[in-house]
Amino acid sequence: MTLRVGLLGTGGIGARHADAVAKLDALDLVACCGRDPDKVRDFAAPRGAVAYTDFASMLARERLDLLVVALPPFAHDGQVEAAARAGVNLLVEKPIALTQAHADAMVAACRDVVAACGFMYRFGAAVERWDRLRTSGATGRVAHFSGSFHCNALHAPWWRDRARSGGQMVEQLIHLVDLARVNLGMPRSVFASATRFGHADTSGYTAEDSSALILTYDNGAIGVLHASNLAVPGRWTKQWQIVGETMTGRFTDWNEAEIFDTRPGGDVERIATGPDPFVAQLADIAEAIHAGRPARIPLADGAESLRIVLAARQSAEERREIFL
Repeated sequence: MTLRVGLLGTGGIGARHADAVAKLDALDLVACCGRDPDKVRDFAAPRGAVAYTDFASMLARERLDLLVVALPPFAHDGQVEAAARAGVNLLVEKPIALTQAHADAMVAACRDVVAACGFMYRFGAAVERWDRLRTSGATGRVAHFSGSFHCNALHAPWWRDRARSGGQMVEQLIHLVDLARVNLGMPRSVFASATRFGHADTSGYTAEDSSALILTYDNGAIGVLHASNLAVPGRWTKQWQIVGETMTGRFTDWNEAEIFDTRPGGDVERIATGPDPFVAQLADIAEAIHAGRPARIPLADGAESLRIVLAARQSAEERREIFL
């Protein structure tokens, strides 16, 4: 059975999801909802979908099996909860909320539907290969995770506004924080520093543009992550390294990595290609709906990774270590 999909949010990420839906026979995009009537009509028409500017109307009129929520974090205002009450399954883009209380409430509201969080990095071939090695015990215990996210753009006005986006750590670095959480678990503590180093005089720019954080763990493992919006214009540079007792993975993308066996005489495995993670993510959700199982990345993962970045933001504000 083909699942009827609705899309809430017709910006750049919404377009990525819409294009991914079009590549899957199991899904059919039937409705799109956005604020601007002309924009949402131009978005929906070539995709054969009905355009809406009122979410309640779309939810009432369309028989949706899956709702993809591609809204900026500040715009999450009960739509997820309303869809869940109507029995509609969900994919919610990260960060799922700007407060922990709201995130936890969203997770609770979705307990009777398939609800996933949009951490698509985890569907990359390189990430999945490392995860298989780690869960099999081949990597040994993971001791260290380091990662960075660097760009240079003004982004949308809502992104520059820390009150609406949460800031760069919450809105962008959370992808790598999520990978650190998967590999190391929930940290014991977070210590962070963040500054608006190069945009202090930019109108409407209140988010940090340079940050770093340290994650500590009861078993002695360490996570180190940093980000900036001051690097090379037009480039989005994301990379991370995971150090296990017997293997180390060096990632330049979700589909690209070198995985080294660090024991004497060990080999190196190189991964250079893989699937579109947006497509793979939606395929998993479609399978979960048909099978009556949870999504591989449940909405609760969005709440747990949010807990870490909110602690990092608090640490930077209060200039102290935050214990979780």
